Amino acid sequence: MTHAVFKDTVFCLKDEMYRFAKRFVMSSDEAEDVVQDLMMKFWQKKEELANFGNLKSYAMKSVKNECLNRLKHEDVKMGFADFQMHRSELYQVETNNLKEQIIGFINQLPEKQKAVIHLKDVEEYDVSEIAEMLDMEENAVRVNLMRARQKVKDQIQKLMDFENRMIDSL
Repeated sequence: MTHAVFKDTVFCLKDEMYRFAKRFVMSSDEAEDVVQDLMMKFWQKKEELANFGNLKSYAMKSVKNECLNRLKHEDVKMGFADFQMHRSELYQVETNNLKEQIIGFINQLPEKQKAVIHLKDVEEYDVSEIAEMLDMEENAVRVNLMRARQKVKDQIQKLMDFENRMIDSL
């Protein structure tokens, strides 16, 4: 695989890989490190990459595995989902940006649900592609997606109910 072919087939996935990695790890820097490390690994085995059928699926699966490995082995830093749970309730309520709230709700989901909702609703992958990336049955992807969306919807409803009560009390 030449440098140009690598750039056109693998390196072009870096932005999607970064966004996906950021869902797992706490910081932008850590997500960048994950992508950079994987790009180095991919370059080192560039000749083997030609044998993979769906390179995008392989790359996203690699991101997931690398992030989970890092989260398992980190003592000082905590995962982004844990970070979100430790944020104060007051900060979440005072945040006016609904998009930020929704991202926070997504980040509180269990890892599988978080990965599925990100890949489906942000990256716009098909259920079959997500199943391949996450080593899950298509039915399991659909169930996790439905549960994740329902949990986010319930959280949004709670937030709206709270804000309405606050407005009514004024």
